[in-house]
Amino acid sequence: MDKSMLGDLDNLPEEDKLRMSSMIDQLQIRDSLRMYNSLVERCFNDCVETFRRKTLDKQEETCVKRCAEKFLKHSMRVGLRFAELNQGASTPD
Repeated sequence: MDKSMLGDLDNLPEEDKLRMSSMIDQLQIRDSLRMYNSLVERCFNDCVETFRRKTLDKQEETCVKRCAEKFLKHSMRVGLRFAELNQGASTPD
């Protein structure tokens, strides 16, 4: 966890800081799993058309790779934009 997130919590007892740190870690793990599950579900629904084989055919495999790349690029861009907005909001005018 990023320790700067706890910067405003300096006045809390150490036990409370540890509890907050644990809660933040759990939320980050939950959000990562949600993103992964969303990626898998979206790409599977968009790309897999039949269940005739145990493996993906070449077209499905290409579709899944392209879908995953787009999803991850989009997620990274949203994260960067959020950070830009957050940084702009925290600087005094």
